[in-house]
Amino acid sequence: MKKAKLTFANETLREIVHVSVGGALIRVRLSNAYGKEAVEIGAAHIALRAQGAAIIPGSDQTLTFSGQSSITIPPNALVLSDPISLKVAPSSDLAISIFLPKPSIGAGIHYSAQQTNYLAAGDLTSAPTLPNPSTLSSWVFLTGVDIAAPQSASTLVAFGDSITDGARSTDDSNHRWPNFLADRLLGHTGSMLIGVLDEGIGGNRILHDPNSNIEFGVSALARFDRDVLAQPGVKYVIVLEGINDLGHAGPNLFPNEQVGAKDIIVGLKQLIERAHEKGLKIYGATLTPFAGVPFAGYFSEQKEVERKAVNKWIRTSRAFDAVIDFEKAIEDPANPDHIAPAYDSGDHLHPKDEGYKAMADSIDLSLFQ
Repeated sequence: MKKAKLTFANETLREIVHVSVGGALIRVRLSNAYGKEAVEIGAAHIALRAQGAAIIPGSDQTLTFSGQSSITIPPNALVLSDPISLKVAPSSDLAISIFLPKPSIGAGIHYSAQQTNYLAAGDLTSAPTLPNPSTLSSWVFLTGVDIAAPQSASTLVAFGDSITDGARSTDDSNHRWPNFLADRLLGHTGSMLIGVLDEGIGGNRILHDPNSNIEFGVSALARFDRDVLAQPGVKYVIVLEGINDLGHAGPNLFPNEQVGAKDIIVGLKQLIERAHEKGLKIYGATLTPFAGVPFAGYFSEQKEVERKAVNKWIRTSRAFDAVIDFEKAIEDPANPDHIAPAYDSGDHLHPKDEGYKAMADSIDLSLFQ
């Protein structure tokens, strides 16, 4: 499976999205974030997904934007489709098809989606399936799906790096920890209806932008407004960020961007203040173990000291509205600097499916009553 290519012309992207809650009135968000040129959307459709690139017959609908079937998105802008009636089941898949008639540079890209998406020549936005499509593992231009819900419902944003993004989980399985949490919330009668929004970006850091690798996303401080505060219905945010601030700094990566626990704590305090300013509950997740990571320079004994200092502050400062102890959920009791072998994907940084489930299972659902 390929990552997103940078240019498209006379092609249809069919992108697969897994929703958390269900509903009967939905709209789609398309983004040209960080794009430097306008992009023309010639047509867009939405349907219930069957398998692969195929849609369920009779479910396809045309998306319009301010009443028009096409729209041009200015550089760095966002557009919303008009709401449409489509009965969507909880924890199900949608297929959103976007036709790009003119040469367009991919923007608003989520590079490592852990999801197979499809690409074919021509306007096939309404096609039951795509003939001999190529595949890619990124979402391009598509940045969100909104589902109308009762006034009592709310949104929970999982805000973090590759561990929140579900790196090294099984592709097309929706086994990221936010997916497992969403399923738990659906089955928990003591909580209100809560949609879970995954805003994890692989390689993301709190304090620094990605230099030459835009795949890592701009810093958490820079993207917090767009990815958290601006989301519809948001009431809760879980923050799991900081391991890359430690790991990426050093002689083999970003030698001038070394940080310690005090720097990370300052950044986390800023996120807390900004969430509280908007009336959100913000929960701090402890940084998970990373000893043994094979990436050159990523782990050191001093970085482990700093990780533990961050976690001590998260647990004891009472700065967050609550603590979610992901470290305890997946650490090896016999060797707590490491992820437990049963949960380790093999790179000693990212959990595998069972580890992501253990993380989600460790969250106290009463936090969302």
